[in-house]
Amino acid sequence: MIKLIVGLGNPGRQYEETRHNAGFLFLDELVSGSSSTWAGESRFEGLLAEISVAGGRVMLLKPSTFMNRCGQAVGKVARYYKLAPEEILVVHDELDFDAGVVRLKKDGGHAGHNGLRDIIVHLGSKEFYRLRIGVGRPSSGKSVADFVLSVPSKVERELMFSAFDLARGCVGQIVAGDVSVVMNKLNSG
Repeated sequence: MIKLIVGLGNPGRQYEETRHNAGFLFLDELVSGSSSTWAGESRFEGLLAEISVAGGRVMLLKPSTFMNRCGQAVGKVARYYKLAPEEILVVHDELDFDAGVVRLKKDGGHAGHNGLRDIIVHLGSKEFYRLRIGVGRPSSGKSVADFVLSVPSKVERELMFSAFDLARGCVGQIVAGDVSVVMNKLNSG
């Protein structure tokens, strides 16, 4: 059962709509469809909200640190609320999938994603769930950093938000622990 959903992104207006902020954007979609609002929690280095899902409450976290230090916030919340890694779902951008693709998995490495790398360090475990939002890869010759820190085209943005819609429809099942059903649904498409 998932008790904490973490969205990854970078703070600051210049990053709000970038590919790297797919996790923040997805959590904003979850909050906008609820009666909840974001509240700053300096002791956790992030913004927290709580929404009703699958007959219970789940916490949402947007770390206020930059991506490569987001594990600090995740670790602080996990320790304070005594959460096991498998009770955490991390939503992040994924270069290995085209825009519009969304996949769910448990554990694994960081695949070069600095946010995941830092979370693994601060949790001392890879055993958390990941909701991977496809953003595609940069064209030949363009740096990955420049690509993920840029705003997607209108078409790519529409595809990202269609992935958000699909994922949002599965959040209740993920939170309730029906992850294999969701994996079959998302990962076979």
